[in-house]
This record gives sequence, structure tokens and C-alpha cells, in this order.
Amino acid sequence: MSDIQALDLNGFVTHSVKSVFQTMLSMDIELDNPPDKEGICTNGHIVGTVGFAGAVMGTVNLFVSRTFGREMAAAMLGMTVDDIGSDEEVNDVIGEVCNMVGGDLKSRLCDAGLTCSLSIPSVTFGNGFKIESKGWARHEQLGFRSSRHSALVEIYVKNGN
Repeated sequence: MSDIQALDLNGFVTHSVKSVFQTMLSMDIELDNPPDKEGICTNGHIVGTVGFAGAVMGTVNLFVSRTFGREMAAAMLGMTVDDIGSDEEVNDVIGEVCNMVGGDLKSRLCDAGLTCSLSIPSVTFGNGFKIESKGWARHEQLGFRSSRHSALVEIYVKNGN
């Protein structure tokens, strides 16, 4: 069984985010540290979350602005931003992107001997809220930039079982 401190979580998640954005959204996205959480969360934001439990427990949160979320939804659904009719379409896409990133991390954790299961994604959106987790062995924040938009991925992990 692997030590969660020794895992390359940043490398795993960076590769996954780039791959998901390129494959599913046809968007290039690059690592952009330090992360711009304040900028993303200023005028309304969306957070997709998946959890995992087993030999390792944790959470993956994907933060994007509402504007970027709408652009992501339009790209995945093959529509224009103006054609996006509801927040539900945007929330579904953010949840699915977070699910894909979390699923890739889960696979890499399982490959490292840390067998775990993934939860279904949840999405929170609005203004003036924070999502924080406490008591984890590791907390990583990765900032990304795609053209004029930023995204933030937070990873929390600790030993399970």
C-alpha cells in the first residue's frame, strides 16, 4: 500500500484536467499557479465535488466562474453560450467534468494500491459561499487557465479504513 504523502497528486490531477478539457471540451488549459480562487469566486461561481472512500478518503473540488461554466457547457454540448437555456445544463457539465477528473484520480490511487470508490458528483452554485474541508493529511490546490478564464482544483486526501 502506498503512502499518500509520496503520491504525485499534482501530476495526476494536472494530467487529468488537461486531458478532460482537451477531449471533452476541445479546450486547451494550462497549469497557472498560484491559483486565483478569489478571482473565480468574485461574481458567482460553481463548484463540482466528488468524494472517494476506501483505503484512501478524499474530495476533489472544481471551482469555475459562472461565465466559464456556461462556456464549458456550450463546448461539451456543441452549442453556443447563448443557446444554453438553464443552470441545470451548466451544473450537469461541471458535475461530469469533476467526475471525470475524480475518476482518473481514483484509478491512479487504485493503481498505487489504495483501493477506493467514487461518489456521484454534486454541484453547488451561487454567490458568497465557501467550501472548506478540515482534518485532511494532504490538501493541494492547482490553478488552471484556459484563454481568459481560470479554474481551481482542490484535492483533499487522508488514509481511510
